[in-house]
Amino acid sequence: MARVAVVTGGTRGIGRSIAEALHKGGYKVAANYAGNDEAAKKCSAETGIRCYRFDVSSYAACVDGVKAIEADLGPVDILVNNAGITRDAVLHRMKPEQWGEVIATNLTSCFNMCRVVIDGMRERNFGRIVNIGSINGQAGQYGQVNYAAAKSGIHGFTKALAQEGAAKGITVNAIAPGYIDTDMVRAVPPNVLEKIVARIPVGRLGHAEEIARGVLFLVSDEGGFITGSTLSINGGQHMY
Repeated sequence: MARVAVVTGGTRGIGRSIAEALHKGGYKVAANYAGNDEAAKKCSAETGIRCYRFDVSSYAACVDGVKAIEADLGPVDILVNNAGITRDAVLHRMKPEQWGEVIATNLTSCFNMCRVVIDGMRERNFGRIVNIGSINGQAGQYGQVNYAAAKSGIHGFTKALAQEGAAKGITVNAIAPGYIDTDMVRAVPPNVLEKIVARIPVGRLGHAEEIARGVLFLVSDEGGFITGSTLSINGGQHMY
């Protein structure tokens, strides 16, 4: 029977590529999204992937969302925590709301979603969790103390949960993408984008499909001996 995979923030950008790759790989996929109904409808129409709207920063919403997914598709075997937002500002101008929103959506969501599915994974002695971190959580980034803190927190969260889940057949890993050719990156002014690419040894932006391929391997049976690891996919920009 096909395993059920949930991808948060799964209807656009890197998340959609991950959801599509899992879908093509034979998994039953649920793509979560926060509020962009148009993007979700487009994703579902073009891929056949089921999309579920709920706020991953809310534990109660995650409980209800996962219940809906499991009622439709079955128990969740694979979780990809990809949802993330930015609220950039230098610290001396950052509002508490900008800090709180990013921490809640990018980091607390990992706890929320993992906590909801972990009991079932432990009962079935199988689980695959992949948390999407960031190069900026490894190296830091000017104007992103909130984002860098959240993404850095993901890497520590991953290592701790990996130790807890290992004896129950649950692997927990992270992927730290570098600068990927998504809508968000394309919105960067051309002169700034040129400087970013100049710092990438391979000489280009990454592709969302390259992140998805990393996820596919980590959730596979062949990836069962890898846990607590961070896979950096950044073109050599930061060798961690």
